[in-house]
Amino acid sequence: MRCEECGFDFADVTSAVASGEIVARAESFASVLDRADPEAGPRRVGGRWTTLEYGGHVRDMLVVQRERVLMARMHDVPEATPMGRDERAEWAEYEGLDASELARQVRDCADWLARTFSLLGPDHWQRRLVYTYPERAERTLEWLAANVVHELVHHEMDIRHNLRTGQEGRS
Repeated sequence: MRCEECGFDFADVTSAVASGEIVARAESFASVLDRADPEAGPRRVGGRWTTLEYGGHVRDMLVVQRERVLMARMHDVPEATPMGRDERAEWAEYEGLDASELARQVRDCADWLARTFSLLGPDHWQRRLVYTYPERAERTLEWLAANVVHELVHHEMDIRHNLRTGQEGRS
């Protein structure tokens, strides 16, 4: 599976490299976020999130994905509850965040999730859960790890776009 927009190939992330990739990609994401405008405000352009909204989404995604890993270890094929990504932005959960503090939180949450993945035994990586986005499907924890890395890569591309164009907004 490959993301047409950012070029990320899910096959590149296996259980052997997942934890390291999560930490490395989170560091890259956080480094870009550190350069964000500390005054970045509400959405300004059509369908794009602001840089801080992307940062808040990524931080929250890392926490939610960790909980999903734990749930899949405790239960056979549980359903992953949607995280409410759009609702969190609409409810202004990300307004007023500090870019540097958010970058630190992304690093911390990524370290926490990577540790959780690093503790999985070989038999745990194929445990499954029902993932509901973008369509309902059973997914393995190995796929979930690749999806985390994809989120980091894809949204780093988004915030680089915002910083390069001077555009803030939501996607």
